[in-house]
Amino acid sequence: MNATLNATLLGLDIGSSSVKGALLNAETGEVIARATSPGTELPITAANPGWAEQHPDLWWEHVTHVIREIGQETSLAGLKGIGIGYQMHGLVLLDAALQPLRPSIIWCDSRAVALGEEAWEKLGKDWCLQNLLNSPGNFTASKLAWVKQNEPKVFEKIRYMMLPGDYVALRLTGEAMTSLSGLSEGIMWNFRQSRLATELLDYYGIPKEFVPKSSPSFGMQGSVRNEVARELGLPLNVPVTYRAGDQPNNAFALKVLNPGEVGANAGTSGVVYGIADKPCIDPQSRINTFLHVNHTAQNPRLGVLLCVNGAGALSRWIKVNFTKDYINLDREASASPIGARGLSFLPFGNGAERTLNNKSLGASLHGIELNIHTAGDVYRSAMEGIAASLSYGVEIMRDMGITVNSLRAGYGNMFRSQIFSQALASMVDAPIDLIDTDGAEGAARGAGLGAAVFKSVEDAYKGMKTKGTIVPSAHSEYKEVFSRWRSVLTRETES
Repeated sequence: MNATLNATLLGLDIGSSSVKGALLNAETGEVIARATSPGTELPITAANPGWAEQHPDLWWEHVTHVIREIGQETSLAGLKGIGIGYQMHGLVLLDAALQPLRPSIIWCDSRAVALGEEAWEKLGKDWCLQNLLNSPGNFTASKLAWVKQNEPKVFEKIRYMMLPGDYVALRLTGEAMTSLSGLSEGIMWNFRQSRLATELLDYYGIPKEFVPKSSPSFGMQGSVRNEVARELGLPLNVPVTYRAGDQPNNAFALKVLNPGEVGANAGTSGVVYGIADKPCIDPQSRINTFLHVNHTAQNPRLGVLLCVNGAGALSRWIKVNFTKDYINLDREASASPIGARGLSFLPFGNGAERTLNNKSLGASLHGIELNIHTAGDVYRSAMEGIAASLSYGVEIMRDMGITVNSLRAGYGNMFRSQIFSQALASMVDAPIDLIDTDGAEGAARGAGLGAAVFKSVEDAYKGMKTKGTIVPSAHSEYKEVFSRWRSVLTRETES
């Protein structure tokens, strides 16, 4: 390994709830410092139902807090590279002075659904599936089309459209860039011809010049500006060497890189993310397909993602409004039997759901008997409902021909819940390896590969720890729970 004893790597994870940072010792692969900012969740502005916005400068403010906090805990003198993971699909618009023109329209904002559906019809469903591998949906390009239609004065001033991680990298380096993976997450990549999806941009009337130059996820993406380095206590000329959207980055953090490997996470949203080596198409366009972080023309790697926006949001809603604590939630839920005495909870209360053909179904509880059910039954049904929604995604993935033999998940968020983890493993009938990692750590490991501090992929995962494995239940109760939940979902979506 080309690393000195004190060589370190910094990973930043720019979420919609917080900004996290991790400093990795490049010699041992161990995290030596962490920081999160703020201590409470970042605010999301919703001026209208289905909207969700955050100002890009809010992310930068908390990036600076995180870097300073890590620098107070340990020396940053040996820093060799910075990696950035970030909330996907957000739209950041900059003027000629590289200043934000408006708040970012973030991932869970559903205002552009109708525009995406119209593009899906007019460009042709077959063309979209064959070239974009998706419908234009509610992705970044469609969000910009909404701005063009509704805020023409803003549109006239645009110099660049960016993703959230691109903006943070810009603040660090001064260079306007995006990544190939980022273009695909915005539905701006033509998979058939391996180029910018100019057809979609032309349909929406978006100038190609709005799109910054692009690079692979790994490699030199600019050096931290001297004034920023001095302000934040960084060494001069530290390179930014990795960037990826949160779900590809989370998969990378879990060492999900090749066909047959599947990652899962359940934070605000819930995700299953599998790898394919050739295009996979769902005729209903319920999946998202991206260029994975390790994709090359010679060795194709596509990330196939199924996302449930409302997954962890339901758990958080219950905690905030009822139990006040995740430990209480799990404890009370454990008093209820598997199946929650017949309750089924649909966790779709956080905007339009891709897996439901972009419908905003809302969260709903079914089968409650006022003389029978307890709060614990409701809490367990919520955990099982979230697991069922992800199992539904795995079902779609398997129908597409993607192998799901086992899952890998970060030991955090909902995967700290034994009830949820056991329900998911049993419903998908596959073991879940719980890995002690997160997006910030993954971004740090990515920075090491991009800076050639690590000489191989295997080298990049030195020091990664496994917390254990959840094996599927030998009993059939969970399959019966999923079957009942699936029937409720079918009834609700068809009504």
